[in-house]
Amino acid sequence: MTPARPAAPHLPAPLLILTAAVLWGLLGILGKQAQQAGVAPLEVAFWRAALAGGLYALHAAVIRAPLPRGRDLLVTAAFGVAGVSVFYGSYQLAVRAGGASLASVLLYTAPAFVALIGWAGWRERLGGREALAIGGTLIGVTLISLGGGQGVTVSPAALGLGLTAGFTYSLYYVYGRAFFDRYAPPALLAVALPVGAACLLPFVTFSAKTAPAWGSLVALSFFSTYLAYLAYSAGLRRLNATRASVIASLEPVVAAGLAALLFGERPAPLALLGAALVIGAALLLSLQPAEKHPPVE
Repeated sequence: MTPARPAAPHLPAPLLILTAAVLWGLLGILGKQAQQAGVAPLEVAFWRAALAGGLYALHAAVIRAPLPRGRDLLVTAAFGVAGVSVFYGSYQLAVRAGGASLASVLLYTAPAFVALIGWAGWRERLGGREALAIGGTLIGVTLISLGGGQGVTVSPAALGLGLTAGFTYSLYYVYGRAFFDRYAPPALLAVALPVGAACLLPFVTFSAKTAPAWGSLVALSFFSTYLAYLAYSAGLRRLNATRASVIASLEPVVAAGLAALLFGERPAPLALLGAALVIGAALLLSLQPAEKHPPVE
């Protein structure tokens, strides 16, 4: 992996990872704020991809990172369709359908999907750790679906969209495994995010936006997408992936706490137990020395 230059190299690496986790924890919060200000979920996803894509393109130009070409360009564009347009869109739709806290927890089913993709695509062995994590994820999602809670809507649509977001987020592992050691990630994202925005465009109905709505969209793009990646990649340069994954797992905790404070979302005890199982399963898989946390969200 060729991470971007850290914006603040004097900061301790764990603090940089924690900053990224907090900023990623704001994804559903800022998205829900934009939606409450009258912006449709897919328009939120479009502006996140378009604005952050512009920032990554500028970053890639500044560091003179070469863009992918030929077959690599086609694969990156395909990743932009699934890993950006479908992921960003399904996540914002999940926020609308079930709430910010539920969407954030279901996103952490991604490592279980990675284990299944590795088994199906590369014939990687599913050992006891992987089987336990996948089982814990399934039980956790079941408990979440049975638990519900105040301000949390657990419906087939909310679960389906949240799991779709988790699956498409897992593609960052798969794509990153092949490409993040060969290209600077900002260069790859400078291609993938605009492609994702372009694919979302036919499904977007643009609305007049207030200043608070624009504020949420800009914050979502700059802080929770562009800056979060920079903080994470800078921290990862001076911290091993295992410790980084443990710190980054605070993301859904941040999301749930802010969702409770701002929107009155309070999952029932059974749902909280399910959330703990999902996050615990993600940690179990992330603690493997060979595993890496996804580079961006």
